[in-house]
Amino acid sequence: MSWLWALIVGGLIGLVAGAITKRGGSMGLISNVIAGLVGSAIGEAVLGSWGPQLAGMAIIPSIIGAVVLVLIVSLILGIRPAS
Repeated sequence: MSWLWALIVGGLIGLVAGAITKRGGSMGLISNVIAGLVGSAIGEAVLGSWGPQLAGMAIIPSIIGAVVLVLIVSLILGIRPAS
């Protein structure tokens, strides 16, 4: 059951990253979860696992990693911020 909690938290992290970058409107549910989980791994690998944690993910480094991931993928795919 912990994998379900990790997917939910990953989706929320991806949703926050999409809102910060204003590219969340073009991302679907699965993209939010993937951005959150991959961004969490990137953020914790680069910044460490400090701050509050949910489902084994450090929230602040995870959000930072997800924001960076969303921006890089948006640049590669040419996705513009929502108006």
